[in-house]
Order: sequence, then structure tokens, then C-alpha cells
Amino acid sequence: MKYKCLVFDHDDTTVNSTATIHYPSFVEYMKLYHPEVQYSLDDYVKYNFHPGVMEFFTKICGLSDDELDKEEAFWYEYAKTHVADAFCGIKEIMERQKEEGGYIAVVSHSYADNILKDYAYNHLPKPDIIFGWEQPIKERKPAPTAIYKIEKQLDLKPEDILVIDDLKPGYDMARAAGVDFCCSLLVF
Repeated sequence: MKYKCLVFDHDDTTVNSTATIHYPSFVEYMKLYHPEVQYSLDDYVKYNFHPGVMEFFTKICGLSDDELDKEEAFWYEYAKTHVADAFCGIKEIMERQKEEGGYIAVVSHSYADNILKDYAYNHLPKPDIIFGWEQPIKERKPAPTAIYKIEKQLDLKPEDILVIDDLKPGYDMARAAGVDFCCSLLVF
């Protein structure tokens, strides 16, 4: 085994959640509170890639801090009642990693309880460690904090870790922590 720990992003790396959960939640929220704000799924994905979800909501959509908090609560409740399907082949990759004695970690902008819900629904192996949206803002991806904690808690070296993510913050996190990175691609 080349990597003792595979660090998966969750949304649109492990499960198809933007098209089935995050974007529909965004559309519903905006219909209720900002009907003048309308973006296609393609635009939503593009802006989540760059400049990033927080900048998209605040600088492009114009949400205030209070509205951002309300949107987050709306999204969280929406995500609790919806599940996303895992991408083909991801289960087999994870099962092989575990069978060979390796670790599975998740570093995501989703909450850990929603990640676990999607893993259970898709019969994916339970992650050994999760760093989700509930982490302090300064420790969320792209900060390398989660990688350092994974190294410490699982007694790993940087060369033992591979980050798998579909967005630039995952790449930035991996690069800052000095670990390898593999880009997954979402295709509509």
C-alpha cells in the first residue's frame, strides 16, 4: 500500500451532493429570501470552485453575515433530510484501503453527522476520522490543520497521506501540509 491514509473530500468527491443537495437547497433559500438571486447549477459549481463558497455567498450573492448564518442553518436542515449517492467505484476503493489495513479520513465543508449519514446510506466503510464544517473557521480547509491532526492522531508521516478532492481548497490544504494530492473530477 502506497498511502496509509486516504483523505477524502466528501461533496462531489465521494458523493454527488452539489447537484442533489447543496444546489437545490441554495435555490430554495434564495427563492424565499432573495428571489432576485438566480444562478444555474453550472454557475454554482464554477463559483464554488473559484472564488469559493463563502466568497460566492457574500461577495457575489450579497448575503450579509446574518443572512449567511440563516442560509447555513437552512442548508444544514435541508442536508439532514436528503442523502446523496456515492460515485461509482468509491466504495471499492475505500473497502480495499480498509482491507489492506489503511485509514480513511474525511476533510470536508459538510458537517460530520451529514457525512456519516451519506456513508451509512451508501454502505461505505466508516471513516477513521472526520474534520467537517463544525471545525473552527481558521482550521477548516484550506488550512492544513486537519492534515496535521490526522498525522498526529494516526501516527503518520506526510508521505503516508493522499488527499483526494475536487476543489482547489483541497489542493491548497494538501500543498500547505506537504502531502500528495489527487484531483477528482465532477462531470455533469
